[in-house]
Order: sequence, then structure tokens, then C-alpha cells
Amino acid sequence: MNKIFTMKYLKYYGIALLLFFAFLKAESQEIRVLTFEEVIKLAEEQSSDALVAKHRFRASYWDNRSFVANYLPSLRLTGTIPDLSNSIDRVWISSEDRYDYRRSNTISNLATLSLSQNIGLTGGTIALESDLTQSYDIEKDRRQFVTTPLSVVLNQPILGFNRFKWEKKIEPLRYERAKKVFLTDMERVRTTATRNFFALAIAEMTKQMSEINYANAEENYRISQGRYDLGTLTEDEVLQMRLSFLNAETARREADMNLRDREIRLRSFLGFNDNIKLQLILPTEVPDFQVDPQEVFDLAMQNNPDIITQQMNLLTAERAVAQARANRGLTASLRASYGLQQRDVDFPNAYRDPNQQQRVRIQISIPILDWGQGRGSYRMAESSLELAQVQSKQALTDFQQNLFLDVEQFNHQASQVAAAAIADTVATRGFEVTRQRFLIGRVDVLTLNNAESRKDSNKRAYIQSLQTYWTYYYNIRSLTLYDFVNRRPIDTDYNKLLD
Repeated sequence: MNKIFTMKYLKYYGIALLLFFAFLKAESQEIRVLTFEEVIKLAEEQSSDALVAKHRFRASYWDNRSFVANYLPSLRLTGTIPDLSNSIDRVWISSEDRYDYRRSNTISNLATLSLSQNIGLTGGTIALESDLTQSYDIEKDRRQFVTTPLSVVLNQPILGFNRFKWEKKIEPLRYERAKKVFLTDMERVRTTATRNFFALAIAEMTKQMSEINYANAEENYRISQGRYDLGTLTEDEVLQMRLSFLNAETARREADMNLRDREIRLRSFLGFNDNIKLQLILPTEVPDFQVDPQEVFDLAMQNNPDIITQQMNLLTAERAVAQARANRGLTASLRASYGLQQRDVDFPNAYRDPNQQQRVRIQISIPILDWGQGRGSYRMAESSLELAQVQSKQALTDFQQNLFLDVEQFNHQASQVAAAAIADTVATRGFEVTRQRFLIGRVDVLTLNNAESRKDSNKRAYIQSLQTYWTYYYNIRSLTLYDFVNRRPIDTDYNKLLD
């Protein structure tokens, strides 16, 4: 007996503790009342999607900086310390005017300072170089310095593929696309915020209506029991009222669970912790304006990143054709250098009275037998270009058609919101009138239930019409990167994104 009493005591004690901690958690939560505009702004500033878009743009920025730096002068110091050689080398004997092969056992150190510049127009590279070589012959115990105080070196493809030319066409488009993609991503952040905002708003409305409906169903059931006792209602009608009451209780519990789920989703999206409880204020009106389909199309052609992607795809395919064409035939490259050079056993003397040094080398490559590899690569590149052109044309057609459909849908949304608002008001008023008539016995249970169902569905339809309007609005903005309310392009300070 004592054991049973103890178990019951522990059970009730545990329930009391759970209720106590639940009360403390509720008391510790901070209530944040947010408007639609505030949710959009918070999403822009601190949502994880916005942070991802920001870091993605940063990566594109530094990639572009690397491209720009590739066309700026580059100063580089290289060295080989040490270079140990114990081998038979080919040596020029100037006194005998011939080459000979002799064993060398040397240690060399080499340092080169080079200032180089890529030439985008021709695809070559020009450099100013200065180098110093110290060579020590171990067997003869003799040291020698070879210096090149200054030399000019040119590496220039004569017949070949100029990658710099194509990079200068493609890379600026890539960075421009990255900027447009960031703006588009931010519009998608606003679209996601819109979806989460109205999902929670509908959940809040459903919860409020479920509480009202539950209270009304409870009262209606109590009244119906009294009328049944008086003989003015049948048992079937009383059972319908009881069923409505039970359904209202179930709907109230489901609405509570759905409300918590939607609040968690929006709270997580905005970066809030569990101590924040959200309450929303619905927008009371929407901007009533129409957009011109042709204007939307022209703006999309200027600003949409997908259009830039199509341009890049075509340029990439054209580059592949140019590269395959250059590689299938004769290729040649020129390397020329001119400078001053001197050598001496003493380091200071190695820089005195330097002699001129010239060197020119032309290297050619001619495919004689490649079993059609070069021709095949060229044909494949041509085919890929034709495919890219067809795909780009089809993508542009699809883009235009979908854009015009989106514009048509958006232009109907303001009137849809107005109609939904009127329907909501009428359905709410109709339910109030029907319920008053039920209380005085003028209408039956079925009529009351239908009026309640119309009230709830029209309230939900009104909020959903607001969601649809703002979803289409931000979709049009994301396609055009244009603010139609304030009549200005959507832009940002990209430098601030790098902080």
C-alpha cells in the first residue's frame, strides 16, 4: 500500500515539476511583435540564406580579383639554393671552337628577380629580369660569378590559341553575373521570408479561429442539450452538435501543433533562439499597380543573371572552337631576349663592363599523323557551339513565355486581394448573423456549420491571397532586379559585403 502511495506521489510530483518548468519557460520568453516589412528586413540582415549569398559573392569577388591581377605587373623572386651537380655535361670550348663532354662536380646558387606582364592583346608575356649565379667547382676549388644585371625577355605565341583574349571576354561577364546572382539571391530570401511569414500568419489565424470555434461549439452543444430537454431539438441534431464540439476540440489541438511548427520555422530562418516568441501583424494593404510586360522583358534582358549565363555559354563554346582550330594545325612560338651579362671570380667585378647578350628562338609544332584527332576535336567543338546556340535560343523563348505569364498573374493579384478581403468580411458577418439566428432557434445545425466553414475558409483565403501577391511581387523583382514601387533598379554597395 505504501509503495502504491509512493508511486502516485512521485507521479503527481513529476507532473507538477513539468508544469512548473513549462511556466518558467513561457515567462522567460521575449515576445517580438513583427510586421511584414520588419520580417523582410530581418531576413535580409541575419537569415542564413542571406549570409550564404553574401559569402558566395565574396568568393566570386576574390576570383575576379585574381583575374584582374593576372593582367597587372608581377614581381617575383625565385632561387635555387643549392644546385649540386656531379655529372658529364656538354661544354663549349671557345678556343677550339667546338663542344666537348666533361665531368663537372659543382655547387651552384641561382637567384632571379623578374618583373613580368601578360599581354592580353597578343597572348604573350614580356619580362624584365635580373639574375645572379654563383658556381663553385669542387675539384678545382674555383669560384665564379655570372651576372645578368638586366635583360628583356619576350614569349609570344605566333600561331596558336590566345587564352588571354577569351578570358577578357568571359571573366568580366562572370563577375557581372556574380553581382546579379547576389541580388537575385536576396530577392529569393525575401520570397522565402514571405512564405514563412504568411505560413505563420495562417497558423496564428487558424489557432485563433479554432479557439473561437471551440468556445462557440461548446456553447452551442450546451444550448442544444437544453433544447433537447425542452423537446425543440431532435436527438440527431444534438448528436451533430456534439460531433461539432469534438471536431472543434481536435482542430484546436492540431492548430496549436501547427502554430508551434510554423513559429519554429520562421524563428530559425530569422536566426532567433528559443527565448523569442513571435507574433505577426498582417499588412492591411498592398500596392495597387500594373506592370508592363514589354518593360519587364526589357529589364530582365538587361539584369537577369540567366541571360548573362547564356552569353557565357556561347562564348565558352566559341572559345572551344577557336582553341580546337588553333591546335589542329601549325603552331609556333617566339622567345626572344636581350640584355647584359658578365662573369668574374670576384663578385664586384661581375657587374663591371657587362657584355651584350641576345637570343632568339622560334619553336614550331606540325601535326603530321594524328589519326584525325585534331579534326575530330574541331568538329566536336563546332557541334557543341551549334548545340549551345540552339539551347540558348530555346531558353530565351521559354524565359520570355514564362515571364509574360508571371506578369499576367501578378497584374491580377491586387484585385484578388481586394475581392478576398470583401469575401472575408461578408463571410464573417454572415456567420455572426447565422449564429444569432441559431441561438433563437431560427436556423438548424447544418446551416450554422456551413456558415462557420465559409467564415474560416474565406479568412484563410484572404491571407493566402496576400501571400500570393507578395510572392509574385518578389518573383517579378528577382527576374528584373527592378523595384517597380519606387521605380528604380535594385542595387547594393558591394564593398560593404566584403567587410
